[in-house]
Amino acid sequence: MKLALIRSAYGSLRAHPVCPGSRFTGFSRRCLPIGITSTRLSLRAASATSSTGTNPKLTGNFGVQSQKGDESDYDNHVRKVVQSSREAIVTLQKRNPAIQPLLAILQAGEDDSMLEINKKMAVKIGLNITQICLAKECSEDDIVEELLKLNDDPKVHGIYLHLPPVSITSRVLNTLKPEKDIEGISDLNMGRLIRGDLTKGFVPPLASAVLDLLENHDAPLEGKTVLLVGGEGPLQLAVQCLIERSGMVTLKSHWSSKTLQAQVMQADTVVLLDVGNMYLPPTWIRPGAAIIYSKPALEKDENAFGLTSKSGLESLTAAYRTQNVVRSCSRWLKGQEYRPWHLRSLKLQPLTPVPSDLEISRAQIPKPVDQLAEEIGLLPEELEVYGRSKAKVRLSVLERLQSQPNGKYILVAGITPTPLGEGKSTVTVGLVQALSAHLKLNSFACLRQPSQGPTFGVKGGAAGGGYAQVIPMEEFNLHLTGDIHAITAANNLAAAAIDARMLHEATQSDKALFNRLVPSVNGVRKFSPIQISRLQRLGIRKTDPASLTPEEINAFVRLDLDPSKITWQRVVDTNDRFLRKITVGQASSEKGQTRETGFDIAVASEIMAILALADSLGDMKNRLARMVVGTSRSGQPITAEDLGVSGALAVLMKDAIKPTLMQTLEGTPVFVHAGPFANIAHGNSSVLADKLALKLVGQDGFVVTEAGFGADIGMEKFFNIKCRASGLRPSVVVLVATVRALKMHGGGPNVSAGAPLPREYTDENLSLVAGGCHSNLKKQIQIAHLFGVPVVVAVNVFKTDTQAEIDLVCQIAKECGASDALPCNHWAQGGRGCSELAQAVKEAASKPSDFQFLYNTEMPIVEKIRTIAQRVYGADDIELSPEAKTKTDYYHKQGYGSLPICMAKTHLSLSHIPDKKGAPTGFVLPIRDVRASIGAGFIYPLVGTMSTMPGLPTRPCFYDIDLDPVTEEITGLF
Repeated sequence: MKLALIRSAYGSLRAHPVCPGSRFTGFSRRCLPIGITSTRLSLRAASATSSTGTNPKLTGNFGVQSQKGDESDYDNHVRKVVQSSREAIVTLQKRNPAIQPLLAILQAGEDDSMLEINKKMAVKIGLNITQICLAKECSEDDIVEELLKLNDDPKVHGIYLHLPPVSITSRVLNTLKPEKDIEGISDLNMGRLIRGDLTKGFVPPLASAVLDLLENHDAPLEGKTVLLVGGEGPLQLAVQCLIERSGMVTLKSHWSSKTLQAQVMQADTVVLLDVGNMYLPPTWIRPGAAIIYSKPALEKDENAFGLTSKSGLESLTAAYRTQNVVRSCSRWLKGQEYRPWHLRSLKLQPLTPVPSDLEISRAQIPKPVDQLAEEIGLLPEELEVYGRSKAKVRLSVLERLQSQPNGKYILVAGITPTPLGEGKSTVTVGLVQALSAHLKLNSFACLRQPSQGPTFGVKGGAAGGGYAQVIPMEEFNLHLTGDIHAITAANNLAAAAIDARMLHEATQSDKALFNRLVPSVNGVRKFSPIQISRLQRLGIRKTDPASLTPEEINAFVRLDLDPSKITWQRVVDTNDRFLRKITVGQASSEKGQTRETGFDIAVASEIMAILALADSLGDMKNRLARMVVGTSRSGQPITAEDLGVSGALAVLMKDAIKPTLMQTLEGTPVFVHAGPFANIAHGNSSVLADKLALKLVGQDGFVVTEAGFGADIGMEKFFNIKCRASGLRPSVVVLVATVRALKMHGGGPNVSAGAPLPREYTDENLSLVAGGCHSNLKKQIQIAHLFGVPVVVAVNVFKTDTQAEIDLVCQIAKECGASDALPCNHWAQGGRGCSELAQAVKEAASKPSDFQFLYNTEMPIVEKIRTIAQRVYGADDIELSPEAKTKTDYYHKQGYGSLPICMAKTHLSLSHIPDKKGAPTGFVLPIRDVRASIGAGFIYPLVGTMSTMPGLPTRPCFYDIDLDPVTEEITGLF
């Protein structure tokens, strides 16, 4: 079997098995889709005999027995259909000038007269054509393979199966995408036709042509009898359905029927759907009756094309076929528009006492994720499903909905927390459950992916809790869709590249290095694109390796990294204190190239921060290239691009950049994406998740995202770093407070994870509550007001809280400037327990805000640090160590001075001392060191000692985590 390269009209090359001598004709015209109006063709009744008195021999491709001169009637009608389609295309092009309707013809064997007519008709209307020619004896598998490709090609709007009837099997029909089935022969489209629902399906073109001939007959149709002869299957069913819907009566017969003559003589019209070489004696046809006959042909007939009575029906059918392509294109374009939500909430039946998080999660059966995606207006091709309950969402949604206005942007932050956390995640989930399931407003939660370090360490997971959770919670808290693993692989590839490069530079000459870095392959030596980029940064404008001078070769091959100034460490997503400082290179094969380094936890990697701040795949790739991994001995920054590894890092991260879609216990949508630390990084979920969600919820919807730790850390970084990167502006801040945390800030004793709470936190103590409100809560509200954003305080209620304590918090919060303050019982009641908060957020978001940044990025680095310390933390001033002062001067000299600031300090106090609670004053903030994440795009000063690798406690969470090997159910997660 031969293969022919077939170039489609839109330029793609495809290889297909073809018969000898087969050929391909491609057409390309600039045109567009449709709003089709019905057109009609006049037809005169046929006499019982022809004008010559001979029998009406039923041969030819398609035809109508008619008197001479009917060619002009066909001509006029076809012109009307063509004109209708052209006008529809013009209308579509006004809406979207880039749209180009495309007809794909899948054929077996060579072209024939019918195919020629269809291609010429497509040109008349202005369609593009792609033609796939299979061998005449092609198999079912060959056809299905091509159909699957055409189904998935968004440029193809209609598929015409020009195949022998025996090849159009049930499997082929079931493979054909109904939206592209312009013949209307798939089971789904046929069912739609019978039901009378043509908003999505198609009328078979031949059936449309036959009906038009009948409707333009001289006599009225009502009550007329039409006999259908032959053509068992979809065509006969479609013709019968259309005829009966027009008020006519249909009878069916076949050529071998003994009553055929009697039926023909009684019929007002005879439609012969499968003629073959059969003859209909003229004496059977009563005067005034019309005869419409058709015979599909796959044989070449050079004389068949022309708008004559012989080929008129064929031309009319082709016109309707191309009209269906335009209609399909119109529907596709309509489908690209914003789709209103049809969200089906899941019912909750809260129990008392509240079961464990895992029991609650497991008791609720989540909707299939593809169903959830459809409910919120995502297209099937925008989804990459991982199992039943989660899916990646493609970034193409942003392009499709680029003209759609954003919804309201809500940030959930918190007061300075206890080591136990104060429930920002549960409030976030409870709030969206209330907005969508109870207030019936579109809403989306955007959460960070949790690290497995805390999950198996002491804090547990981050899916929310009680009846305000993301489900399935075990999938959320464990591997999810592998993003953190991708970050680990990318980070460690860069680390391996650093040590390998230093080894090779230390053990090879310039010439040897150059020959290995730029090898000769098949006698040809050339630079890779990433090496050319390095040459350009070095000021070497050459592309021929042979043209480099020895000095240029030296500059090119020698990164000359200073081992003592490498800032890049390896990562692992486990709390492992013994990896904080390690020595690498101790094997003899490393030739004495040892150095001290260490591991960070994976979510502390700069690549995680890049994932969270990138706004496209291209942006992420550029940020990865800019990452500074160390400094050369001459003091120059060395980037991932200098190492030649940035392209490979982008490959490892290409799927991780897509947010993961999940759902809450009440079936409302959640994006889970990125999870940077909130102390050494900015502590927020991804820009891309927020942007996608803001488009999907619509102008009146809400996107609720969470900032890590207290408002002084996560919220400040959200505003000054994330909002600068995204260009998005928040509408409201929801500030989460708990009675226990306020008691701690009011003078209560310290609390620690895993230890019982002192009595001060379980007994009513209004004095401690008031002290915490007037100090820390008041300060955090003031911090939000620095940015011009209204604040709604959410009191996350615990069972030990008294009503008097809750009322006191709400009262003081409003006195301190909060727009409103409300208790939230989402943990015990789900979204219903957060309904009042949702209403308050809705009202606050309806009012204009006056958002502003805290500082201008063009300010000197030291002044930006001082601004945050004084205005946010309440410090009197800052004090830079000599090393910190040297680093700020260095970063300014390297051109990094205009980057925003990401303060790395304890989250347990507004100051640098964890034990100082409330709202400390009169302190000087010490800046021990200043570092830079150039790829992520911020400078991070270190306040005190910050650990980037947590350790395991005496009794980690993993003691309680187990798996049932029979049911595969997980226990012990929380």
